Amino acid sequence: MAVTLCVLLWPRAGQAEALIAYEDAVLALVAAHGGTVRQRVRTDGTDGAPLEIHVLEFPSDEALDAYMQDPQRAALAAARDRAIERTAVYRVDVV
Repeated sequence: MAVTLCVLLWPRAGQAEALIAYEDAVLALVAAHGGTVRQRVRTDGTDGAPLEIHVLEFPSDEALDAYMQDPQRAALAAARDRAIERTAVYRVDVV
C-alpha cells in the first residue's frame, strides 16, 4: 500500500540556505527507492511557518524504510543537524 507523507521543515537561525541544500541532496534519493516528490514548496518562514513543505509518496512502508536507511542519506546527518531546527512528518491521504 502506498505511503504519502507531508513533511514540514524549519531551519535553525540563519540556516535557510543550508536547509535547502540538504533537502536538494536527500530528495534526489527518493526516486531510487521508488518514491516520488509530489510537491515541494517554500514559505517566507514568517510567523512560525516552516520554510519548506514536501509531499512525498512511496509505494510501501518498506520503500520508505529503505529511503530512511539509505547510506547516502545517513552520510548527510551532520548537515541535517546543522541546518534543521525542527521537522514534522504526517501520513496523509491525497483527496
